[in-house]
Parts: sequence; C-alpha cells; structure tokens
Amino acid sequence: MALDQTLLDDAERTGRAFLRLYCFDPRCISFGRNEPARERYDPDAIARLACDVVRRQTGGRAVWHEHEVTFAVVGPLTAFGVDSGRGAACCAPTYRAIHRRLAAALRALGADATLAPDHPPSPSSALHRSTACFAAPVGGEVLVQGRKVIGSAQVRQGQAFLQHGSILLDGSQEVIESVSRKPQAASAATTLSAALGRSVTWDEVADAIITSWGDDITATTLHRPPPASTGRFSDPAWTWRR
Repeated sequence: MALDQTLLDDAERTGRAFLRLYCFDPRCISFGRNEPARERYDPDAIARLACDVVRRQTGGRAVWHEHEVTFAVVGPLTAFGVDSGRGAACCAPTYRAIHRRLAAALRALGADATLAPDHPPSPSSALHRSTACFAAPVGGEVLVQGRKVIGSAQVRQGQAFLQHGSILLDGSQEVIESVSRKPQAASAATTLSAALGRSVTWDEVADAIITSWGDDITATTLHRPPPASTGRFSDPAWTWRR
C-alpha cells in the first residue's frame, strides 16, 4: 500500500502513469478505505488465522489476498482519455478501460472474460448484505462464466487516480466469512484455475497482462523505499480507525 501511495503521489506531481503487479507475502486481509472494520470483523478471529491485515487507500470491501494477482494502475485522470471533471463519474470510464484490458489478458489465457453490465443492485441484493468484495459483481467488473473473478476499487487524488484490484487464481474468499461478525451471502466469485480446469500461475497472468498493455508500459522493478509519510499503512490506528 505504501508503494502504491508513493506512485499515486508521483502521478499527481508528474503526470506519469504506472502499472504495478504484485502479491501479498504473508497472506493478508485488506479492508476498503471507508469500511467500518471494527463493526464488521472480529480481530481475535483474524489473529487466530495468523495473517496480516491492512487498510487500502482505495474503497470497496474486504479482500482475502492469497492465491491471486494484485494490480495497481496509477496515473493522471486523462491517462485513458477520460475527462478530468469533478465527481466519481469521471473515474467510471477509466475503471472500465482498465477492466477491458484485463479481460483481454484473461481471454488470451483461454478464459471467457466479459464485463458485467451496468444495472443498480437492489437493496436486498447480496452486495448489500455482504461485507466481502467478491460477494456480487457490479457494472463494469470482470466476469468469467458469469462469475466475478476480479475485485477492483479506485480512489482519486487531485488530478490523478489509483485503481487497486485482485485477480483470483485459486482458493476462495471464505476467510472473509470466517472473520465476519455477521453471516455472509454466498460468494459470486470464481477463480481462473476453476474456470480453466487447470492450475494458473501468477507469472502467466502477469505476462498476459503486460502483453495486453502492449507498448503503453515499460517493465521495471521498484527498489525505492516508501517515504515516512506512508507509514500509516503499518499502523493499527489506521487499519482499525473505523
């Protein structure tokens, strides 16, 4: 999270864009920026799992990071030809443009990846009953065989944005249910391994994403340490602030 914040600060300052692919080690639960974590999740149950927990700077709901590819796309609001007007609506085309590229990468691996249609969820839908990010798809999200395979959320900072996402390779999101204070709706998620009937590795998904981005990116390895100002991501006061 600290490195992603560093890239977001850089994008706001310089107008540069970044695609970062990574995974969590050790395994981790991430909360959305504005989630009421103290109300929704049991810290003792999380401690018994002996896993890390962090709060993202992007929105959305809880995600279990284990068998997955995490991505961060960072850049100016105009990076995908999107108007830099006010409000969340200006970010929606960026959100879909990123997901179209990711869906293309998954199709290159053999997955029948499509974008979920736009339609507002009903108040009684699983999305409203559940605290888990993968409980139900919303418009513009990536589906495989009609089930959600990527969870994604975005934040805007000045004239720049950061979009986080998790691409499920294997396993499940049932850990979120096991640490939740309230019963959860059945998951609407699938994994690439389940959809393709074979083991799908981190490297092959990362390679497919890089290929789908084409000449728009230059591969590099980040070595820079995050600045002290991003230390809040390791501070329990930030993680459990709500």
